[in-house]
Amino acid sequence: MVEAQQIASRAATAGFDWENVDQVFDKLNEELTELKSTNSQDEREDELGDLLFVVVNIARFLKVDPEQALRRTNAKFRRRFAHVEQGLAAEGKTPQTSTIEEMEALWQAAKKV
Repeated sequence: MVEAQQIASRAATAGFDWENVDQVFDKLNEELTELKSTNSQDEREDELGDLLFVVVNIARFLKVDPEQALRRTNAKFRRRFAHVEQGLAAEGKTPQTSTIEEMEALWQAAKKV
């Protein structure tokens, strides 16, 4: 992501940029549609890369460090998933022996903690 930030900032400084963040959100939707229509692994990789690059540009417009945002989300996910695992263990279960509905209920409970 750091390289993408540098490339995007350099392009923006040269005047190759969107006018506002709404245009970048439109580009995000376009790239998501393209990703959904891929047929090969190479196409998926290309389109996913495009999607990630656009997300970095959204972060730039919003003045958010994408690396820090992802670190925060990773930590949040780890906490919530640990809650799911602990809740299942209290019932003598594991994720492999549980339904997605059971895990989702625990996940939603973790979001409230």
